[in-house]
Amino acid sequence: MALLLGVDTGGTYTDAVLIRDEAEVIATAKSLTTRHDLAIGIGGAVRAVLQEAQVDPAEVALASLSTTLATNALVEGQGGRVGLVYIGFDARDLEAHGLREALKGDPALVLAGGHSHAGTEAAPLDQKALETWLTANSDVSAYAVAAQFATRNPAHELAAEAVIRALTGRPVSLSHHLSAKLNGPKRALTAVLNARLIGLTHRLIGRAEEVLAEIGITAPLKVVRGDGALISASQAKERPIETILSGPAASIVGARWLTGADTALVSDIGGTTTDVALLRNGRPAIDPQGASVGGWRTMVEAVAMRTTGLGGDSEVHFIGDGLEGGVTLGPRRLVPVSLIALDAPDLVHAALDAALRAPLPGDHDGRFVRPVPGVEAQGLSERDATVFARIVGVHPLGEVLKNRLDISALQRLVARGLVQVAGITPSDASHMLQRVAVWDRSAAEKALRLFMRRRTGAGEMLATDPNVMAQMIIDRLTHQTCQALLEAAFAEEHSFDAAPDALARHELMQRGLFGGHSGLIRLHTGLAVDVVGLGASAPSYYPAVGEKLGCKMILPEHAGVANAIGAVVGRVTMRRMGTVTAPAEGRFRVHLDTGPEDFTTAESAMARLEAILSEAALGAARAAGAEDIRLTTARDIRRAMAENREVFLEATVTIEASGRPRIAD
Repeated sequence: MALLLGVDTGGTYTDAVLIRDEAEVIATAKSLTTRHDLAIGIGGAVRAVLQEAQVDPAEVALASLSTTLATNALVEGQGGRVGLVYIGFDARDLEAHGLREALKGDPALVLAGGHSHAGTEAAPLDQKALETWLTANSDVSAYAVAAQFATRNPAHELAAEAVIRALTGRPVSLSHHLSAKLNGPKRALTAVLNARLIGLTHRLIGRAEEVLAEIGITAPLKVVRGDGALISASQAKERPIETILSGPAASIVGARWLTGADTALVSDIGGTTTDVALLRNGRPAIDPQGASVGGWRTMVEAVAMRTTGLGGDSEVHFIGDGLEGGVTLGPRRLVPVSLIALDAPDLVHAALDAALRAPLPGDHDGRFVRPVPGVEAQGLSERDATVFARIVGVHPLGEVLKNRLDISALQRLVARGLVQVAGITPSDASHMLQRVAVWDRSAAEKALRLFMRRRTGAGEMLATDPNVMAQMIIDRLTHQTCQALLEAAFAEEHSFDAAPDALARHELMQRGLFGGHSGLIRLHTGLAVDVVGLGASAPSYYPAVGEKLGCKMILPEHAGVANAIGAVVGRVTMRRMGTVTAPAEGRFRVHLDTGPEDFTTAESAMARLEAILSEAALGAARAAGAEDIRLTTARDIRRAMAENREVFLEATVTIEASGRPRIAD
């Protein structure tokens, strides 16, 4: 009997599940995610699931982790301070391709160097300028390096890495390690995001390994990649960007295992995001353009997932325009008031009561802030450091913000992951309506009373009863979830010219929902495919979504731990890709990490590339702990007709090594 342990660290809860022989769930458990030390939440969930199953920790033969940490960090703009070394490109690329925005004020160096499309050196690498810049920009957590045509010849990226490691000792993300495809600026963006996530991922995986060892679990730890495959913990630490959409990818694998569905939309609601993907013929599709999350289009292979900043802990925004007013949700995650009240009940209730006694509503009523212990606060400006120093324990937000400039400082502290803001969320509304009862309902009610005092354009209160206010928030969550599902469906249709979001929001589409429109024109719209609803709060929110969209809503048993289930029923899969070009007639060039190699025939060049890639893919799969590995090879050869003969232009070779994770004895 093999016992498999799956763990998922979400924005709000950490889930654990035990599966026997990949066939039966024997125990599940949840614990609050503890962002200041994720090991506390992981340890709580794992201990609880072992206790429920009454098994010895030493019996666990495989442990695997899926996480929304990287996804949430990119959605919320969090992560460490990074430095970008941009070799051989035009400085204007930083603005034109969104790199400046992704850097968020972090330093960048545009450096001479790079290679041509054929892999020959375009200009020498300016190593002295790099050394000077590193001396002046050493206050970063990691560096990203991207060189022109590094996928054709990575020599300058490798040289820059050697200099950076020698002078700083900091982690380095090389763009050619993350993608073998052309598009330097996009590879640079991927490297920047990877570097930003390194510190977060190291803390998560490192502490997860520590707590499992403390509990007595000796099985090696696996991590779910963004395409649903499993990798080793060390591989995930090196390339954390590959774990974006890890949790959502695991949920798709888990949804298939739980329901056996062949074709369905899978919608997974967490604390921070709602993730929607299509399950077709029993398999999740891989996004051919690379994973897109938090507004960034990366070059990471991942499931074709649409991630929306909408979850049970999404920030509730007041809409004051118009006579009736209203609310909208997300994309930022807040700590629910009902949850933070458990940490500091006397302070939270005293602040809420004082605000309720005030004759007029304040800008920061019902909002609180607290620090996140254990996160390095390096590189802060004077103002940011001043505001950060005021945040000791839980504080009412109004006591921390002294002027408008402090608001921007707080936003930067939140983006760095140094502090958390608490406020009204759908989770508070659910407590008010008694759909859930795990946190402080009284605190939620007081915060909702404060929120509903805001005035609409007609001068009326937004709501006159906290139950009405709570239902307004839940209705908004239903509406935005429907929009996310419709956009995902339109994105997969491929038969419409308009953008998916425009089609989903079109008045005719909206008029046809929820029973439709019947006048001179009859309109009925909705989804013609089943939806699998996942997440702990799915049973609370999703029946109304299915009713509005007119589709079957499948809410499987163990839907709340589907991510953790998907973490241990997946396979180890490693892909390696390379290119053969034809720089001159009769010459075929293989582009390798060690530099270009030339051959006299296309077949000999491709055979050489296949041998190198096969060895790399096999090595990576074995390092990830795979056994019974199978290799598959795919060639994409581009040819053209010239002077009545076929001419070889370029070939892309992809090797895939796949096997089941090795089970410990």
